[in-house]
Amino acid sequence: MRLVPLVPKDLWRYAITDWHQLILPAILLFATVLMGFVVRNVLFRWLRRRQANSSSHVALILMEALRGPIIIWSLIFGIYFALENSAVPRHLEHFLSKSLFALWIISFTVMATKLAGGIVRYYVRRDGTEMAAASLTRSLAQIAVAAVGIAILLRHLGISITPLVTALGVGGLAVALALQDTLGNLFGGFYITIAGQVRLGDYIRLNATGEEGYVTDISWRSTTIRTLMNSMVIVPNSKLSQAIVTNFMLPEKSMGISIGVGVSYDADPDRVEQILMEIGEAATNEIDGMVPKGEVSVRLIPGFGDSALQFQLNVKISEFSRQYLVQHELRKRILKRFREENIDMPFPTRTVLLRSEKGTPLI
Repeated sequence: MRLVPLVPKDLWRYAITDWHQLILPAILLFATVLMGFVVRNVLFRWLRRRQANSSSHVALILMEALRGPIIIWSLIFGIYFALENSAVPRHLEHFLSKSLFALWIISFTVMATKLAGGIVRYYVRRDGTEMAAASLTRSLAQIAVAAVGIAILLRHLGISITPLVTALGVGGLAVALALQDTLGNLFGGFYITIAGQVRLGDYIRLNATGEEGYVTDISWRSTTIRTLMNSMVIVPNSKLSQAIVTNFMLPEKSMGISIGVGVSYDADPDRVEQILMEIGEAATNEIDGMVPKGEVSVRLIPGFGDSALQFQLNVKISEFSRQYLVQHELRKRILKRFREENIDMPFPTRTVLLRSEKGTPLI
């Protein structure tokens, strides 16, 4: 495509010599832009009301995507109406029309990019619920939409994309060799996101190093983990994709925990079992973090200890991080109830037998 090099100068000359013919186009331009602001405010007010009365994120996504493009579109329509009601030379009108269409492609691409990011952000499904997507997923969706928009824009401007694709293919090998670690992290993050074995909001533990916490983000380079102490652990994606990971949110968030209890050998094991069952069943509806009406069991495991009968109270909690509060409350209730029932919880004891060189006991 060959643009007329004197277009800006011709446009300036036309604005000076025929300024009186620009009054009506200027009025139309101003009125159209003003109407765009009015439509934008009315539309956003309606979307805010819809968002307030609904749990859906559709209104929020539309507001984020249309906030800027609506003004650009009103400006494009204003200039178009102004051109239709003006007597600018034909080559100037052609230049401005082509520029307006290019601006419309850019603005529509921006809107589509924000829309794609919003959809991926708010509508990634996990166990039937909505949760925010990883920044890597949003970035990939936005890059794909932006690439399509740029290709359409280049085609409109008469620029062939074939040489660009060829150049990228030739230079891609050199870039891949120079950025091996970066690309390893990128593809590692892509694998983690697609596999779905580590997701945002999951509580995980790295078995090799012991770090654990909630996954807060998966970016193109690293995965961010927030520990229970509210610290951030940043793990490169290439390391995480190769690590042995325990995910405490899969296959479901709820999990079982066991609380060890030791009682005297003089205690009645049936009575101890009954008391522990009563404590566990009552706690399921009273302690925050336990699964309501969850399964409760008591087992004489590991059984015969050095100085006590060892029981296990097994209960179900809603998620991994709730176990600390649940154990705290259950242990207080067990101690209080055993004191009321006069059930002894003995201190660890050990009998030491001393013998002489001849093998006879000294004590």
